[in-house]
Amino acid sequence: MQQAIPSSLPHALPLRARLARHPLVRIVAGTACVAVPLVATMMLVQALVPKEMRIAWHHLLAAALCLAGYRFYVRRFEQRDAGEAALQGAGPGLLRGLGIGAALSVVVAAVLAAAGALVVTGSSGWSAILKPLSEQAMVAVMEELLFRAVLFRIVEARWGTRTSLLVNVLLFALAHLPNEHITALAVLNTGIAGLALCAAWMLTRSLWLPVGVHFAWNYLYDGVLGIPVSGHAARGWLQVQMAGPEWLGGGAYGVEGSLVTFLAWSAAAALMLRRGVKRP
Repeated sequence: MQQAIPSSLPHALPLRARLARHPLVRIVAGTACVAVPLVATMMLVQALVPKEMRIAWHHLLAAALCLAGYRFYVRRFEQRDAGEAALQGAGPGLLRGLGIGAALSVVVAAVLAAAGALVVTGSSGWSAILKPLSEQAMVAVMEELLFRAVLFRIVEARWGTRTSLLVNVLLFALAHLPNEHITALAVLNTGIAGLALCAAWMLTRSLWLPVGVHFAWNYLYDGVLGIPVSGHAARGWLQVQMAGPEWLGGGAYGVEGSLVTFLAWSAAAALMLRRGVKRP
């Protein structure tokens, strides 16, 4: 007797369901679900809300909507709960990530200061520390959702960890090419940072460790040390002058264009990858 083919087999599914399972379709859908809420929120706020009323809340709203968009994608396309982006239990991973990111920032700044490539020339009011806080939180959440929760996770599940790491490093570096004052060393550093952030994801299979690392690095340079981040002008508390050759201080692009940053992020990536690949 011929056995009936179960309807749950992939070739028995409707075309629409098969397309929804394809990794490239899922990457596009996940990217759209994360990016569209952010872009729409920022455009609407700029068009409808006076500038003096845009203080912190719109960045936090955009970050929350990005997170909600990712959860919607996971429920709709993957038909499961997005445990990797759950707020419950996020604290330990986030705090650990903040510690790693802060340690990287302090080490790089200390080496540059000792080499005479970073000189503090003054300071502004304490309120300057708060200005970049919400924006850097939004950037960290959005980029980690796009590059680690969507891109790295889906590519890894279909084509393996090595392929996923390579794709993520390349696309993360390419995404920063339009930034002003970028150099070849800055592109390399961005790729290495992407590798380390992927390793941070692999350690916990959760969003919050890489978010903490990403946020701490960006915020300490932008909000506290007043050093450009990825070519964007800093708004921080301290007024810092970068001296010495561009390969050492990073020039107008900031410390992400420095050889010291390459060494620090490479060490972090190696240590976290070594631990991450041992985890299932």
